[in-house]
Amino acid sequence: MDIGHASVMQKLIEISIWVIPVIFAITVHEVAHGWVASKLGDNTAKMLGRLTLNPFKHIDLFGTILLPGLLLLLGGFVFGWAKPVPVNWQNLRHPRRDMAFVAAAGPMANLAMAIIWCLLGRVGLSLGGDMGGILLAMSKAGIMINAVLLLLNLIPLPPLDGSRVVSSLLSPTVAAQYNRIEPYGFWVILLLLVTGVLSTILMPPLQALITAFYQLLN
Repeated sequence: MDIGHASVMQKLIEISIWVIPVIFAITVHEVAHGWVASKLGDNTAKMLGRLTLNPFKHIDLFGTILLPGLLLLLGGFVFGWAKPVPVNWQNLRHPRRDMAFVAAAGPMANLAMAIIWCLLGRVGLSLGGDMGGILLAMSKAGIMINAVLLLLNLIPLPPLDGSRVVSSLLSPTVAAQYNRIEPYGFWVILLLLVTGVLSTILMPPLQALITAFYQLLN
């Protein structure tokens, strides 16, 4: 086997190890938004069949498959998104307050999943062998993608989840002005990614968070 072919095979193996953690991280993140919204009075996601872990209900071709795959091939940190779960804020019992809870549910789901991957990683360590090695590698991928999504979504830039929390704390007038950034938020994120600013912002807290999770993984 030549070096080039071996390199391609290694990348394919790496991608296959990341597939399950990435899909679960993005899918559960969105389901968490819809589930909390349903508990607070809005059943929009439930009525549309989005409160399911079936990834095909949530996959966005670019955000769930193409972008994470490209970032993985380029060797950068991996992130992505699913189709947003629809939430009708007016149906919430306390729209401004509950908006913060619904928004925070996504990052908190990623925190919970990172901890679960830590526990699965400990199982992989105890198993040993090829099976244990695969589970450990998948667990490390799960910890990484969930840590990235957790921190990324806490950035207070519309439409990221952190902006919803900030918006709920502002006066209605200021919040309306702040939310006008949303149509441009995606392009701002891409610009920050391409210029390396996003990595500069996220890397220090990401390294600290990964270290904490690895200590739990032992």
